[in-house]
Amino acid sequence: MHAWLCENPIGVEALQWKELPTPEPKAGGEGVKHLKVGDPVAAIGSSGGFATHACVSAAGVMPLPPGFAFDDASAFVMTYGTTHHALLDRAQLKAGETLLVLGAAGGVGTAAIQIGKVIGARVIAAASSDEKCEFCKSIGADATINYTTGNIRDELKKLTDGKGPDVVYDPVGGDLAEPVFRSIAWRGRYLVVGFAQGGIPALPLNLALLKGASIVGVFWGDFARREPKANAMALAELARWYGEGKIKPVIDQRLPMKELPAAYARMGSRKVRGKLVMTNP
Repeated sequence: MHAWLCENPIGVEALQWKELPTPEPKAGGEGVKHLKVGDPVAAIGSSGGFATHACVSAAGVMPLPPGFAFDDASAFVMTYGTTHHALLDRAQLKAGETLLVLGAAGGVGTAAIQIGKVIGARVIAAASSDEKCEFCKSIGADATINYTTGNIRDELKKLTDGKGPDVVYDPVGGDLAEPVFRSIAWRGRYLVVGFAQGGIPALPLNLALLKGASIVGVFWGDFARREPKANAMALAELARWYGEGKIKPVIDQRLPMKELPAAYARMGSRKVRGKLVMTNP
């Protein structure tokens, strides 16, 4: 097998494409009843994704229904699993409510737009350029905000008639968090999904009091580990929605595994829409 190794953690330029022994299944590969050799599956492991071969626990494998493309599956489980858990379980998003998605043109952002529309919410997509905003409209967003050129609080007032969004899906963090939380609706739910901007915001807790609002953490990995039955039901619902054509991962580019540095370069350019997929020959 071949794999990318980081033996000197100084940056992408230090990654090396090396030949290694092909891994063999060990404990956790024996006694598996729900899978057989040759079944199409998607899996999440804690490491080893940038390689031609990998071993993962059977508990972390999702059997793929007929017609589920491998490229889509590689961009599906974590992205849509996180978003389903966030919007349906943690936020209890309802039809007719307003959902604001920050970083909406990215991987989890595009998933949030799609799942929000399946639920029946009105979706406002916030992104960093006019091009990304137009892209978000093309995949179902009802309205958009370019937060690099406009005042996000003013725009939210206009788009919600002063009420504010009922649910905020935030994988960005940073300096957008406080102005958005100040704009949230009464009984709003602010979903803390991640910190793509790099900074971890500190929100004034009096805002939660004044708005009767909730700050809700989203940790899908631990949810899947602690509540495997609930997670399996969520993934089954997502697979059904995929089969019905209601959701579909947005794939920006497909690149051979050997071109991982080029993938990192494109991510660094902030031009990625949806997910980058690395493929094996």
